[in-house]
Amino acid sequence: MKTPKAIGLAAALAALVMVPAAAISQGKKAADIPAAARKSGMAEAPALVQAAGLGCQVSDARKIGEDKKSKTAYYEVACGAGAMGYVLQAPAEGAPTVFSCIEANTPPEPGKPAAAPCLLPENSDPKAVLGPMMQKAGVQCLPQEARGIGQTKTNTYVEVACQSGEGYILMASAPFDAAKPAQPQNCLLYDDAETNIKCILTDKASRLAVVDKYAAAANNGCAVKDRRFVGASKDNSTFYEASCQDGKGYIYKIGVDGQLAETYDCAKASQILGGCQLTDARQAETEQAALYTRLTKAAGGNCEVERYALFPPRPGEEVVELVCKDGTGAIGMFKASGQGSQVLDCGRAPIAGYKCSLTNDPAYGSLTADLKKFNYNSCQVSNSRVIGKSAKDTTFVEVACADGLKGYVLEYQSAPKINAVGATGCAFAGNCTLPGNK
Repeated sequence: MKTPKAIGLAAALAALVMVPAAAISQGKKAADIPAAARKSGMAEAPALVQAAGLGCQVSDARKIGEDKKSKTAYYEVACGAGAMGYVLQAPAEGAPTVFSCIEANTPPEPGKPAAAPCLLPENSDPKAVLGPMMQKAGVQCLPQEARGIGQTKTNTYVEVACQSGEGYILMASAPFDAAKPAQPQNCLLYDDAETNIKCILTDKASRLAVVDKYAAAANNGCAVKDRRFVGASKDNSTFYEASCQDGKGYIYKIGVDGQLAETYDCAKASQILGGCQLTDARQAETEQAALYTRLTKAAGGNCEVERYALFPPRPGEEVVELVCKDGTGAIGMFKASGQGSQVLDCGRAPIAGYKCSLTNDPAYGSLTADLKKFNYNSCQVSNSRVIGKSAKDTTFVEVACADGLKGYVLEYQSAPKINAVGATGCAFAGNCTLPGNK
């Protein structure tokens, strides 16, 4: 899982081009558009649209004005209902420069009017184009506001504020084309980053207020005290941390649909983008280790848990690798009901499909003890491997012996608990491959 990089901005913004204030002959609303401006626009703009390579079927156009000094004309074009409209900056020679209506409608400074805003009726709400684009990119957002940030040679940058409170920087094509792939990046990635792209349509606190909604959806009794954006994953899932008034803390995973997908107690979140930072995760982890010690003993194991790591969750069961204070390890398979929980040492763990990675103890002693159940008393197990399963769902494990003599194949049942039910010498089993067993 990784956080998207802040966009190469120093170079990007150095290359920005903006519609100049010299294009001043625009009106203030659609009703003010002179018929002559429309006539000139429809006569001249379609060829410019084609020259710019826009996928736009011009449905309406107007000539905004002309800068006599630079011999540059400005046009607004509409491309049909529901499509993005554009302002074109057309020099007397050379290709036109294209700005989406979102960029054209963005004032050069807060409180000042836009230099050449879109006025054609079909261009009255250009931000409506952004929602479907973001949804296609895996983000649910109903745009409430939008502003143009600027362009590079290949990308257009737009800030989008969503009605749900979130905000995004949308990196689209240049010229802006709603049919081409776009990449939305959460505004919270930019709040603390050293970049000259920032979100200004809403503030950080407002964007983080969404954490309260996720805490309520988790229904875990957290009265939110503080909030933090943790990061995003490749699939556009986002992660938020909440610290609670009672001292507990959680990380919430939010799916691409904007809904709560998973909740992680801070005691179990150390592997999620660095874990919790707003709560005392060490204290929570110590308390969780004590809980796993109790669960282990209740399941018939004997491990004073010092550290632990969680495997991906399974319905109704929590699987945890445990490191005991004596240096040994185990896999705890704890049922939500408490019934049927079991703790496997690292020697037997592969039978259940798990491998210990936090300790170096192979725990071959348990496999040696299993052989002795079948009166194979001379073999001290020195190596093992899982061969596979039988038609009756038992698991076969090949073991090698420390004395170099041929080893054995142990057979285990998995239910109700893992238990050795048979053993056969490699001389008869015929499928042994460990050194010394062939």
